[in-house]
Amino acid sequence: MRDIHPIEAESYRILNERVDLTGLAPLTRAVTERVVHASADLDYVTDLRCDEAALAGGVEALLAGRPVITDVEMVAAGITRRRLFSELICAIGDPDAAALATAEGITRSAAAARVAFDRAGPGAIWVIGCAPTALFELLTLGCAPALVIGLPVGFVGAAESKAALRASGLPALSNVSERGGSAVASAALNALLYTDAVFRAEPADKETS
Repeated sequence: MRDIHPIEAESYRILNERVDLTGLAPLTRAVTERVVHASADLDYVTDLRCDEAALAGGVEALLAGRPVITDVEMVAAGITRRRLFSELICAIGDPDAAALATAEGITRSAAAARVAFDRAGPGAIWVIGCAPTALFELLTLGCAPALVIGLPVGFVGAAESKAALRASGLPALSNVSERGGSAVASAALNALLYTDAVFRAEPADKETS
């Protein structure tokens, strides 16, 4: 079992005192609790759109060592890397992304999604917590993701990009509103990393990419 800091334990105690999540499926509950814990925002309880089968596919992808792609460094920074034995890719600072953005007249985030897909190939886990344009771009790539954690934030395009993700039929976790952000996106992935199956696994058990 994972050692839990007393502050985290107290946060979960307060959360579970305020809202009853016992009726949720196990992975959906784990993700919902960790997102609420990370944000102190109980509105996520009804705002999140979780699919238990999609989350289970994400766990399987983590166990198989599939790459994890993030849209920005802040999402990457929030991921618990000591339990992540696969490659973590964030191309937002890649010179190729900057050149592509200029050449194609697209945002750096959209260009970074293309560069990251070229590097990772299909079957990756995508974690998008900042840029709606990265999520929109992902939907054009035919990238066959293992899971998309789509929680970009903002008044422009965030809710729309998440609605498009849900309409795409891709295995996904998203939310309905404009809220989101790097902290909640990384928290959602960490919830999967903290499952017993992933937490107990050893690097030798994993096939890294």
